[in-house]
Amino acid sequence: MFSLLRDMFAHQGWADAEQWRAIEAVTAARDDEAVRNRLHHIHVVQQAFMWTVGDRTVPFTMTTPANFPTFGALKAYARRVHGEITDQLARITDADLAESVSIPWFKDRPLTITRAEALMQAVMHSQWHRGQNSTRLRELGATPPTLDLIVWYWMGKPAAQWSDS
Repeated sequence: MFSLLRDMFAHQGWADAEQWRAIEAVTAARDDEAVRNRLHHIHVVQQAFMWTVGDRTVPFTMTTPANFPTFGALKAYARRVHGEITDQLARITDADLAESVSIPWFKDRPLTITRAEALMQAVMHSQWHRGQNSTRLRELGATPPTLDLIVWYWMGKPAAQWSDS
């Protein structure tokens, strides 16, 4: 199971980097409030789920898009989150995946799931919002990259290549 989750997170890193590159290439997308808010949402939720499956010794710090006044600052945040994900996944074991965690934002009806289930939710959530950004790119006249998992496998599981800008 863990090898599949590792693939899902490696794909997520690659797909996020490809989408960032596509958005950067289109001024209207870079400046679009909906795209910018969604990019922030993708990465803050990724960070929240990694905190949720982690040791929780440090309180989670919620951010907003306003915390990142420029596109570059938001991208640096996204890259940092991906670095944290990579570091944390390197420490997770198969036994850790079977352990239960409570999802703290479900208050009126508490939710306890396994770490594996929480991690799967994290990658599925990101996939959903990348799809929304792809639709918005089309609406802005651009051609979004193909980010399907099967394409990533077909390409030989390339690593994320974040542009420097």
